[in-house]
Amino acid sequence: MDGAAVIEVAAAGLATALATGIGALPIGRVDARIMAWRAALLGSAAGAMVVASVVGLLLPALDEGSTTEVLLGLALGTAFLLATRSALQRRGMHDARLGTAGRRRAALMLLVLFVHSLPEGFAIGTAWASEREGLGVFVLVAIALQNIPEGTVTAIPLALEGAGRGRQVLAAIGTSLPQPVGAVAAFLLVEEITALLPVSFAFAAGAMLALVAIDVAPDAWADGHRLRATAGAAAGAGVMVLCAVALDVS
Repeated sequence: MDGAAVIEVAAAGLATALATGIGALPIGRVDARIMAWRAALLGSAAGAMVVASVVGLLLPALDEGSTTEVLLGLALGTAFLLATRSALQRRGMHDARLGTAGRRRAALMLLVLFVHSLPEGFAIGTAWASEREGLGVFVLVAIALQNIPEGTVTAIPLALEGAGRGRQVLAAIGTSLPQPVGAVAAFLLVEEITALLPVSFAFAAGAMLALVAIDVAPDAWADGHRLRATAGAAAGAGVMVLCAVALDVS
């Protein structure tokens, strides 16, 4: 095993985690302007995640493996996300130590995003282990770009509870720390068992698409700013398509 390659993958995952902190920087205090653009930010993250999942994960999975392997990976990824989300909701919303309902909601969002970051790390590591030219960089850019608006959205409930800018940034970065861990784990696993590549691609895609369908998209389109959410989704998807073309991901 090439130690330098493992360090490179870990650094890629850490870079995407730091991108989440960048998204939290502009918040500080929450005002009506920031809340009005929340839908667009969530929409852009959703659009970027869908294109990254399809172009960067599902299509390579279909090229590398059988339809059965891809369906198995999708099912496992979706089940993983649903199970962790359900467990966190049951525990977090009834934890009296968190005090007010607002604090419980903020803590739940941080915990859910923390767990949701793991499949994104899997996507980075799996793409890095693939021999497809440009794929690793594309998935890295895709995750980093969609992490920026996620960082902004993460900071908003914290700001509402009185957290300062520094705590908002650190918390946003913290929610993405599983990404370097997941990236290294997936990279090592796929390197050792190459037959897992299509399943690993599809697993990451299933978890990310389930996250969009269950959490990100409903949240974006539910607060009365549907036009902004749609515009954000189109922008996020468009940027990802341009990145795929520029990096010649095929």
